[in-house]
Amino acid sequence: MTYFREEMETMPRDELDAMVDERISYTVNYAAENSLFYRKWFKENKINPSDIREHDDLRELPIISGKTVREKQPPETDDFEFKCIDWNDVFTIHETSGTSGTPKSFFLTWEDWNRYAEKYARSFVSQNFGPGDKVVVCASYGMNVGANTMTLAAQKIGMAIIPMGKCTFPVRIMKNYQPTGIVGSVFKLIRLARRMEKEGINPKESSIKRLIAGGESFAEESRAYVEKLWGVPVYNTYGSTEGTMCGECHEKVGLHVPEDMVHLDVYDPQLEGFVPEGECGRIVLTTLLPPGGKTGTLLLNYDTEDTTVVVSRDKCSCGRTHMRILNPEREAETVWVMGAPFNRVDIEKGVFQEENMDYLTGEYEAFLYGDEEEVTLRVSMECHDTKNCHHEPVQENFLKSFLQYKPTLSEAHQDGSFNIHFNFTGPGGLEFYKIRGRPKRLVDRR
Repeated sequence: MTYFREEMETMPRDELDAMVDERISYTVNYAAENSLFYRKWFKENKINPSDIREHDDLRELPIISGKTVREKQPPETDDFEFKCIDWNDVFTIHETSGTSGTPKSFFLTWEDWNRYAEKYARSFVSQNFGPGDKVVVCASYGMNVGANTMTLAAQKIGMAIIPMGKCTFPVRIMKNYQPTGIVGSVFKLIRLARRMEKEGINPKESSIKRLIAGGESFAEESRAYVEKLWGVPVYNTYGSTEGTMCGECHEKVGLHVPEDMVHLDVYDPQLEGFVPEGECGRIVLTTLLPPGGKTGTLLLNYDTEDTTVVVSRDKCSCGRTHMRILNPEREAETVWVMGAPFNRVDIEKGVFQEENMDYLTGEYEAFLYGDEEEVTLRVSMECHDTKNCHHEPVQENFLKSFLQYKPTLSEAHQDGSFNIHFNFTGPGGLEFYKIRGRPKRLVDRR
């Protein structure tokens, strides 16, 4: 199986753009007719929905934030104003993780489920998964949609799912069921490999043929380390309850955006405009419906607060024509020091330098302290063995990587206004081990 839906995935660019414009027009009118929020929103902004006929018209509409969604649902309002269907037509109800505030509510129809699942099915097939594969899903089954939609996607392509939900499952699962793939975050995959090694199983000699890293952004260096640990390719996916679901194909040259189902633009909130192709900005997405289609929750120009760059709209060497983007990063994981930004992924890149990994487990956390005059970044890294952990080369490798493309920070580091201190611990010695939930790896304590 080369494509899940070949005609759609390989559609010539001019035909794809025409289809997108048709769907933008239909979707905007659907929002005006079926969403209480958008009905009022169009009126307040003096917008005639029928005037929105194509991509450029869509860009003229105001941007919607997660804050707006939260303000238009209980307990802030009496009703869920983004809901577009009667309660009788709701198939499932979902919430976002709530990591950046009150969870946002989303309502899915069965039609929505099939669209979400198709996005994942396209990704799976583009990563060479298909009938006969057995995939362990290490993502939670619950109010978020990822694990459930991956499971439905697997059914559509004839793939078996082992729905573990977590990557802390007994190693016997690997022995008994011989899975060919695993979906999990970079760190879940690293920890699982370590547990297997302790039980005498070499991950490289296991049944695994390919891995999917999702759930959070990661550095290319950490992906390379996982590939080295397991001896198989690691593919990237990006998804959200809002319905993004982009996937990297086997060529690994950016994540394909399913442009017929979700429209993606890149916005600069500081200058309040869309950025030129190839520049970094925040992902703004719009749900796209085919004419006659229905949805439970609809978003127009929704600011995901994740950042990316459009790599290309040209045909990929895999044959797919849909646009490709860089691995998105969370804006919430970006901090500013001396007027310059850096992301949690920049820290991870420094930690996972290839020469460091003889000494480090890959687990890390970083804290910022200080004021406007002087800032200190304290980076803590976990060693396999503290007695044989060579601190000096690790520190040098980190600094070289971290400061390489950050002239402002490099200058501040040289003049002493930006200090970087290192701390090395043994296994289990990092602060986040004492706190429940997903580790927060970059914490601003200024």
